[in-house]
Parts: sequence; C-alpha cells; structure tokens
Amino acid sequence: MQKIELGNISIDVEQKNIKNIHLSVYPPLGKKVKISAPQRMDLDTIRVFAISKLSWIKKQQERFKNQDRETPREYLTRESHYFKGKRYLLKVIEHEAKPKIILKHSEIELYLRQNTTIKKRQQILNEWYRAELKKIVPKMIKKWEQKIGVKCHEFGIKKMRTKWGTCNIEAKRIWLNLELAKKPTECLEYVIVHELVHLLERKHNNRFIAFMDEFMPKWRFYKEELNRLPFSHIDWNY
Repeated sequence: MQKIELGNISIDVEQKNIKNIHLSVYPPLGKKVKISAPQRMDLDTIRVFAISKLSWIKKQQERFKNQDRETPREYLTRESHYFKGKRYLLKVIEHEAKPKIILKHSEIELYLRQNTTIKKRQQILNEWYRAELKKIVPKMIKKWEQKIGVKCHEFGIKKMRTKWGTCNIEAKRIWLNLELAKKPTECLEYVIVHELVHLLERKHNNRFIAFMDEFMPKWRFYKEELNRLPFSHIDWNY
C-alpha cells in the first residue's frame, strides 16, 4: 500500500476499482488516515486532494482527541448500561438455570450462573440487544419503505467498528450496527432512513441530501447525536 506524508500525518493510499475518491479518519485518536482512490488516478493527483483536505483531517483528529472515553464494561451490579437512549443500572442475579434478562423501570436484571465470565456476560447482553432490535426494526423499515417508495428485501444486525449501517444496493439488503440498541429510537430510525435512501441514490451527494431533507428534516440532529460515540470513524463523503 502506498503512503502520502503530509508533515506529521501519514495517509495510506489504496487504489481499487471505484469511481470516486474517499477519505477516512479512524479512531481512537485519528492517527490512521486512509484514502481509497480509483485505479486510474495518479499519486500526484491524490496528493493534491489530500492537501486540500488537510484542515478537515486535523479537525477530525481534534474531535477524536476531545471525545469522552467509555470505561471498559465488567458487567457487575450497579454498572451503567443503556437501552433506547435511557440509562439503566445492571443488577446481576445468580441462578442455576438458563441465562435471561429482564428489563425493569430503572434496572436491567441479568440472570446467570455462578462464575460466568465477563466475555460470556457481554455475549448474553449483546444477544438480548440483538433480539430487542429485531422486534423494533421491521416496523420501522415498513414505515419508511412506504414513505420513501423503496423496498428492502432483507436486513441484518451485527457489530461494526466503523459504520452505523450499510446498504447493499444490488441485493437491497441493509445491515445495522448492534450498538444502535443503546441509542434513542429516533437515532435508529435515522440510520434506517439513511440506508433506505441509498436505494434511491448510491452516493452521498446533493441529491442524497435533498432526499434526506425531504423525508427526515431533523436528520442532521440525529446524526450528530450518533457521532458522539468514539468508535465511529469519519468519512469525508458520508
């Protein structure tokens, strides 16, 4: 992989069979910067593009630097966890039966066997988040399919480090980040709308923005709410 050095910023350059140039800045500190460019584009042209975006790169690095860092979860009683944007206290209850989760007014009760590892506790909670999302998402997709005038053939939920959602336009399939279970439902709805709009417009261009403004006027507010989380990387074209 080729590199471009701009002062103390090192940019990885990957050339592949794409039409447009893409610039990404990655967490945790924004030190990893990558450009994906069309194969036909020469390195000098890519370098000029990188220089033109240098102030934007520095802005994103500063943003990562100033973001709050969430401490690692240990899945112990009185630990804070989130569901649909609301803060709950975890209550761990040992029992000799199949693990389960019960949602109370201000608590998430986690029932598990004695000596269950942290990794297993995380897995149990993540599977609960996944199941809850699968209850919510189909109704949202149906609602917005009708409003936008598109059809999604399939959706899936998985952990993603760098995206809140993705859309396979050819298969008409969208993927949603498992972390969305922790966010307010209107933020989940924003991601669904964003991915469905890609079935009308592939790129993040003015036409795409016009569709978002038409279907969800407050989408910028929801996007900002989502991007407060530190793990999400930043794309110049997103």
